[in-house]
Amino acid sequence: MQNKDKAGRSYKKPELLIPASSLEVLKTAVVFGADAVYIGGEAFGLRAKAKNFSMEEMEEGIIFAHAHGVKVYVTANILAHNGDLEEAGNYFAELKDMRPERADALIISDPGMFMLAREVWKDVEIHISTQANNTNYQTYLFWQKMGAKRVVSARELSLEEIRDIREHIPDEMEIESFVHGAMCISYSGRCLLSNYFTGRDANQGACTHPCRWKYAVVEEKRPGEYLPVYENERGTYIFNSKDLCMIEYIPELVAAGIDSLKIEGRMKTALYVAAVARTYRRAIDDYFESEEKYRRGMEWYRTEVSKCTYRQFTTGFYFGKPDESTQIYDNNTYVNEYTYLGIVEAVKRAGEISVFNEMVRRRELDGEASLARIEQRNKFCVGDSIEIMKPDGSNLSVSVEAIFDEEGGAVESAPHPKQPLWLKLSCAPEVYDLLRVREA
Repeated sequence: MQNKDKAGRSYKKPELLIPASSLEVLKTAVVFGADAVYIGGEAFGLRAKAKNFSMEEMEEGIIFAHAHGVKVYVTANILAHNGDLEEAGNYFAELKDMRPERADALIISDPGMFMLAREVWKDVEIHISTQANNTNYQTYLFWQKMGAKRVVSARELSLEEIRDIREHIPDEMEIESFVHGAMCISYSGRCLLSNYFTGRDANQGACTHPCRWKYAVVEEKRPGEYLPVYENERGTYIFNSKDLCMIEYIPELVAAGIDSLKIEGRMKTALYVAAVARTYRRAIDDYFESEEKYRRGMEWYRTEVSKCTYRQFTTGFYFGKPDESTQIYDNNTYVNEYTYLGIVEAVKRAGEISVFNEMVRRRELDGEASLARIEQRNKFCVGDSIEIMKPDGSNLSVSVEAIFDEEGGAVESAPHPKQPLWLKLSCAPEVYDLLRVREA
């Protein structure tokens, strides 16, 4: 699909690329609007603390995504050491041999890993990670000559610089750019602080996020005396950036020639992924229907994209270098308006579920009553008012009328994380609907 700006120029619809930390989150991303998802295996990605995917989970996720017309990209973007290479080669071979479906592309930053992937899996599509510091069109042309299909732009680029890159590279060379999520204090995410402070290498996937810590100054001759670091007398979190959010600038991103709009967050929950994916999905679709429709929807986009964890918003480097207004100086906490309760895995009539047969027989439960199965993630109780979040963008307020455990026993609350439950709600949800509750 294409859109035209006021000057009559046509632009193609960009891909919406969503992160997934687990199989559950991958399915959420797919159902809530992703065109593609990016995931990490159990090694060689830059999110070692994420749940990540076993080979079996990856296979199931790829099959699910492909069945819905969604692509899957696998990250292998560490800066490799000698000791990583043999195992990395074996990993690429496993990915190549995966059946019945394989990943659509690998995301790589290290030239050595690039060459190794090419040797093992000759026809694999390779995308160059932002970790490779991709700041100019000659870099894009270099990677194209090496056989890369796509390059992820450095976060430090402005829209003007990205437009200039687009004008100097072939049409078939793709540009991917981050448009939403956490910002890193280090250049293109290549952090050295984590390794220096803790011995955990951010470039090997073990970042401890020192940019969110509270810092003080210590004078050499006065050990133990911590002097606060002030920034305009507002606080001490001098590295703590606001989160990127470009939901209000879809036309500008499209006009810059970006092929894939990337959401950050491979350690985020299904609630975060669902909220961000469906908001950007609607914003992109609305814009390509008409710019007027996109402008009319702006308040909804702003409201919905805030219904997940975030650190206030900034436009990053897209309109010039950030200044003091893009940092948060007084705390390192998230804004969190909603709590994630679970995803609806199944919806059945009570009479179809064997553990409720006796209750139905005794007329303690209507056999036609709809019950929704979830694996609960946070506590809620009978009588609570919660919200059903649907992939189509609608939100439905409902009350919890009853909660049952897997044995069919009625319970008043759901206090145990990951406990499978059957819920009777005042309005029946559908499979893959997400349940959440607003913070008091």
